[in-house]
Amino acid sequence: MDTLVTAIDVAIPLHLDSTYHYLVPPELLSEIAVGKRVLVPFGRRRLIGIILGQIESAEELKPVLQLLDPEPLLSPDELEFLRWASSYYLHPLGEVIRAALPAGLLTPPRSGDDNSSTPDHRLAIQREPFFRVNSASEAHPRMGARALAIFSAIAATVELSRTELRRQFDEPGPQLKRLVELGLITREEREVYRDPFREEAVGRDEELLLNEHQAAAYCALTEAVHANSFAPFLLHGVTGSGKTEVYLQSITAAMEQGKNALVLVPEIALTPQLVKRFRRRFSCGIAVLHSGLSDGERYDEWRRIRRGEVSIVIGARSAIFAPLSHLGIIVVDEEHEPTYKQSEGFRYNARDLALVRGKRAGAVVILGSATPLLTTVHGAQEGKLLRLELPERVRGLPLPTITVSDLRGRRGKVIAPTLLAALRRNLDAGGQSLLFLNRRGFATYLICGDCGHVIRCPNCSVTLTYHRRADRIVCHYCDYSLATPKFCPACKVGSITLLGQGTERVEEELREQFPEARIARMDRDTTTGKGGHAKVLKGVEDGTTDILVGTQMIAKGHHFPGVTLVGVIAIDSILNFPDFRSSERAFQLLTQVVGRAGRGDNPGRVVVQSLMPEHYAIARALAHDSAGFYREELLFRQEAGYPPFAHLAALHFSGNVEESVKQGAMGAALLLNVLRSSRPGRVEILGPVAAPLSKVRGRYRWQILLKCRRRDMLHATLKAFHDGWRSPSGIRTAMDVDPVEMM
Repeated sequence: MDTLVTAIDVAIPLHLDSTYHYLVPPELLSEIAVGKRVLVPFGRRRLIGIILGQIESAEELKPVLQLLDPEPLLSPDELEFLRWASSYYLHPLGEVIRAALPAGLLTPPRSGDDNSSTPDHRLAIQREPFFRVNSASEAHPRMGARALAIFSAIAATVELSRTELRRQFDEPGPQLKRLVELGLITREEREVYRDPFREEAVGRDEELLLNEHQAAAYCALTEAVHANSFAPFLLHGVTGSGKTEVYLQSITAAMEQGKNALVLVPEIALTPQLVKRFRRRFSCGIAVLHSGLSDGERYDEWRRIRRGEVSIVIGARSAIFAPLSHLGIIVVDEEHEPTYKQSEGFRYNARDLALVRGKRAGAVVILGSATPLLTTVHGAQEGKLLRLELPERVRGLPLPTITVSDLRGRRGKVIAPTLLAALRRNLDAGGQSLLFLNRRGFATYLICGDCGHVIRCPNCSVTLTYHRRADRIVCHYCDYSLATPKFCPACKVGSITLLGQGTERVEEELREQFPEARIARMDRDTTTGKGGHAKVLKGVEDGTTDILVGTQMIAKGHHFPGVTLVGVIAIDSILNFPDFRSSERAFQLLTQVVGRAGRGDNPGRVVVQSLMPEHYAIARALAHDSAGFYREELLFRQEAGYPPFAHLAALHFSGNVEESVKQGAMGAALLLNVLRSSRPGRVEILGPVAAPLSKVRGRYRWQILLKCRRRDMLHATLKAFHDGWRSPSGIRTAMDVDPVEMM
């Protein structure tokens, strides 16, 4: 009979469905625990994995090389949540765990790395000297004037860090060294966190008086918090209705019960303003998690959460995995935003996982939006979550008045005369303006005036966009770029004509028309780098920007009391996307950007330029008629058999050879049809077809869409396909459960 040995089950952060077993050396047995990291051999490599559990095995196993953590990085409950996500989205557990942890924690040490024995060899813990005066120390006769000033500054407080002393004194190092040598002060080095908001001073504010509708919502939420059980809510409030104040006071109620709060925002552009609001209201620990932080800052924020030093976590989609204990309330702000869905790799939806995590924790989950998802509205109608409505703006402020500028038959400048006149009046009156156009760059495509050749990206099936400031044409999918050609690259003689419009072109027109105005632009080109979003937004907040032109970054959730005019340059392009959600997204985006106007004491006005003003999505948004839009859109979805009346999954196939990708997708469709025929229930298979963006980053793309009215039947078919499908050589297959983007 084979002898059993003690081993561990380990998740490896690679795209592998299996977990792996390793022998535990006797000297490590007492330290093994679920959620700790181990260094293990994997083929010819050494990798870092996460312990999933302890087992008894009769196999001949390779031994663990090293245990890396004194304490687990993940609790058993957190691992179970990640297991659920791995199973639902059919993605390898090791990669799911990698997505949940700070970057670098699962990066294996380099061969010969002297620091490989430390738990965080890729993320150095920051340490800093602190100085305090020794008891009964007094000024020393050999102390110079500068040293005396430094000594007095330290003596006036309990202690001062080197950073604080450097702020007060230029290069105090020599004097500090001398004071330590004289025994007058003590130097102690200890760990400090990298705080992304350390330099920002904020005041304090008090709770605002709630109006009738806010108070009703707050009462329902606090009652659910006190019940200590899972309770999902839709907080549907018009723009400017005070949803954030309801969040803040509901979180206060949860914290009074000893519970913590997780607040999700759709993207980092919204984070600075929201964090300021929370820091003014709460004196407890607040952590921030998003991709705009450095690896070190993100790691420190994660450690603060793990150590229980934080009561509130604010972040973008990956913050759903924050190791926050005693969770009492989860807020998903702007719950309709597609950016909650991760579009590559582990394709999870943080909005949906918030509901799963809330259910596991017995927490209240608030899905907040002025334009909630159609599926959320339908779920409320079906009684799956409770709908709380805020139908009026705070302080009785009116919704903005809207003027439509019909662009049919008009040629010339990007900004129509109606909008130009409104901008001039608003500028003269001292108001601020926002101009929205969801395309960056100067011109969206370049065409030869002689032969008609359109300049396209060699790697992607899209046109190149002209950026005037850089004088380059750029692909917004793969970042391919080249200097702007003077003549047509096809016929060599024709002149290049610029067509289409982007935010850079709008900015230039504004500077020509209003040379005295202070104009800023907010898009991906102007917000790169640390703090890029905050710098642009600060100009609007403090009144030093008169006109802000931007993409959808400016349309989401921002509160700018000084903005009294919003101009929508173009909304029609969204309606022409090959996606069944295009009308819903146009309605949401238009409603959101319209809602940025008139949130202060002065009434707001909106001018919308459109080639399709009669389209029901545009007409309903301009009439502030969300109920009418949802009613009309639900009828269309029901007839077409799309969510919320069906569940979807997409299979994506890509490779470098177009015909091979096509054949691979057709082979997958054959397998799916076999699997469907062997199972009860109707799973509809659409495709395979070339993706609307048929080539991206040099890879050709095909896709299959699966539809089914029952989620369990769809998932069973997907699981069978996942277990039975082997991608042909050179073909990459990706599964997307509950897809959001169909491009």
